[in-house]
Amino acid sequence: MPELATPAITTGYLAGMDQPSIRVETSAIIRPWIPDDAPAVVEAFQDPSIQRWHVRRADSVDEAHSWITHWQKGWSDESECHWAIVTPETGELLGRIALKGLDLRDGSADVAYWMVPGSRGRGLCTQAVITLSEWVFRDAGFHRLELEHSIHNPQSCRVATKAGFSGEGVRRGSARHADGWHDMHMHARLHSDQSVITR
Repeated sequence: MPELATPAITTGYLAGMDQPSIRVETSAIIRPWIPDDAPAVVEAFQDPSIQRWHVRRADSVDEAHSWITHWQKGWSDESECHWAIVTPETGELLGRIALKGLDLRDGSADVAYWMVPGSRGRGLCTQAVITLSEWVFRDAGFHRLELEHSIHNPQSCRVATKAGFSGEGVRRGSARHADGWHDMHMHARLHSDQSVITR
């Protein structure tokens, strides 16, 4: 059956390029995950907040290795894009940022992130979301980014708002957490948005 609309992103476009490393101002680098990150991932997932909002834990370095292998494969499959957020000087893990649920035809993806406890409260997560969004729209050709979080997670809501993602409403009972079903607040940012962004 012929398609009447050209896909926003051609299949193979992302897989045909190297997954980039992107500098976040002077404070961090967003780079692809490597196997040596596994111990830091295990440590990060000991944090109760990361466990709560991401509904999983890592019990061993081997398990974290399997996650990283999956994250790396997502780029070549054009299904997900995962990056570590690290310090420029030492490569210390500060957090994670990802594009999930890639839809190349519509040029859309879902943004997800977490930060280790010591990296919170200084605007770094917001800067990382802004930086990745700019790359996604400018270099990867995406049209729309979505971001959702539990209505009980105001910190994530602040990140979304400061990064220029407009609120679009609440999806009732749409995500299951360890303590039950959560209503999820939806945000989105379009390529054409001229939102005022606070860095």
